[in-house]
Amino acid sequence: MTEIGFALLVFTLLLAATLAGMVVRPLLPEEHKAHETVQLVQLVIGMLLTFAALVLSLMTASAKSNFDTLTNDFRSYAADLIQLDVTLRDYGPEADGARLNLRLYTAAAIASTWPADVKPAATAAQKTAPPENIQDRLEDYRLGEMLNIAERQVRQLPAQDPLQKRVMEVALSQFDRLIQARWRLIEVSHSSMSQPFFTMLTFWLMIIFLSFGLIAPRNALAIVTITLGALSIASAIYVIVDLDSPFTGPIMISSQPMQEALQHLLR
Repeated sequence: MTEIGFALLVFTLLLAATLAGMVVRPLLPEEHKAHETVQLVQLVIGMLLTFAALVLSLMTASAKSNFDTLTNDFRSYAADLIQLDVTLRDYGPEADGARLNLRLYTAAAIASTWPADVKPAATAAQKTAPPENIQDRLEDYRLGEMLNIAERQVRQLPAQDPLQKRVMEVALSQFDRLIQARWRLIEVSHSSMSQPFFTMLTFWLMIIFLSFGLIAPRNALAIVTITLGALSIASAIYVIVDLDSPFTGPIMISSQPMQEALQHLLR
């Protein structure tokens, strides 16, 4: 289900719970509408509202923290690519083959991870379309193989003097760090939100709005107010789900750091 679809589902369920409360209210005996009973319901609603607000705020903070972490990790990854290219350039013309594969890998990674962005010309090396699922695109074995080929090319370089040998050692160390960073990005990009927990949270919110329907007067202002409240809750859920899906939706990781790294590699 898409982010907007999930938010619309929550919005619909909250309004349905409110409508159910409004339908049930006239059927209740008069003693259930006493002032003391209404006060008790209001106290319970206040407790549930406080709990729901706390949970939503914590979930928003967690999703935003994960999103920021992944953004910073991609910036560091782009910087690692640039540093590796500089090292290979220092080795000499013998490393041009490895540099070419590094450029092709970077271009293919951009085209695979951000298919909606303008694809660099170097993606011509990627003959087949990337997988539809973002997780499959990140873990695409073809990308990993391109990186491994570049590393093997560096390992096979003939070191002519101590300087080239030292540069090769540095390049291999950077390759190891780059491969580790790639798998860390893949793992961090997994969704951190629990679907059962989201289901329970939606159930708690439905109870709150059902209580609203039980005590709300039947007039236009009350209905509009409750509708706006449901819309606000649904929009908060939408933001949380969108932040937790960093490569889809309006709020997504920018490809700019990787694009800038590719421009540097193409020099």
